[in-house]
Amino acid sequence: MAYIGNMYGPAFTFLGIPSCDLEIPESFAGADVVIIGAPIDSGTSFRSGAKFGPQAIRGTDYLPHDGERPHMALRTDGLKDLKVVDAGDLLMPPDDLVKALKMLEEATEKITTSGAIPLILGGDHSITSADVVGIANKIGWGKVSMIHFDAHADTGDTQNGSLVGHGTPMRRLIESGAVRGDRFLQLGLRGYWPEPVTLDWMRDQKMRSYEMTEIHHRGLTAVLDESFATLTNECDGVFLSVDIDVVDPGMAPGTGTPEPGGMTSRELLEAVRRICLELPIVGIDVVEVAPAFDSSDITAMLANRVVLEALSAIALRRKGGTYSPVRNLLDR
Repeated sequence: MAYIGNMYGPAFTFLGIPSCDLEIPESFAGADVVIIGAPIDSGTSFRSGAKFGPQAIRGTDYLPHDGERPHMALRTDGLKDLKVVDAGDLLMPPDDLVKALKMLEEATEKITTSGAIPLILGGDHSITSADVVGIANKIGWGKVSMIHFDAHADTGDTQNGSLVGHGTPMRRLIESGAVRGDRFLQLGLRGYWPEPVTLDWMRDQKMRSYEMTEIHHRGLTAVLDESFATLTNECDGVFLSVDIDVVDPGMAPGTGTPEPGGMTSRELLEAVRRICLELPIVGIDVVEVAPAFDSSDITAMLANRVVLEALSAIALRRKGGTYSPVRNLLDR
């Protein structure tokens, strides 16, 4: 797990923040957040290319890569008010998904043990079956709740005859006991999968899945209010997993399995802001950005902003600050 920079392309960090090496504990000692790339897409079922996601998320920005980003509304700077370092990409073998996922589990356990929050740039969604386990190994199995933004439930029993893939990670997490089914919330589901037998399994695990139609009619604020009470009940931390295909492909086309009818980019960013401001986040992953299918980098830009929104909100939470979306921006 030594620092290799970026696996697919030039070595640079997320918007110019300092680098670290997971093999040198001193290099990330005292860090609040450690960013790490998981450049693997061997778990995809349709269009591959998410292995290039970490590179795109790190670099897509029209502002200087100067290691700072003051948030206009929150009046904090997630890259300066927190100690955030970038460990580069894990050297993930594309021909051995099981081995690659084990590497990620070990990395997130190491980061969590150091006291930092792992923030993982994917990669396809199979990585969640590993990064959450690494965190739970330290915090406690069944003590990490999940809030999962996605068009798809990712609760399949198998994918093309395999137990690992981007359609199965949430089932693996619940079956293993790393995360409780009744502390597992999903937002943004829509479309034509999973089939009834998988939906029945999800019901039996007491999962809660908010379809886009429900979110539309009830409103995202009400759904989040309801979710937060569940996420913090009998759990010590919350893992946030964002599959970029939760957003409508008109706003985020650069992904492997696009499904029409999703959230707007604004809705996702506001949800991430609120989650990271109000909940005890212990890990984050942002997955399924496939740059080859993007248009004018809008999907990579959105993923970059998801990371920044999360960091800014975590910084404000740690400062004990508050935020109101209805106050005049200039009155604060």
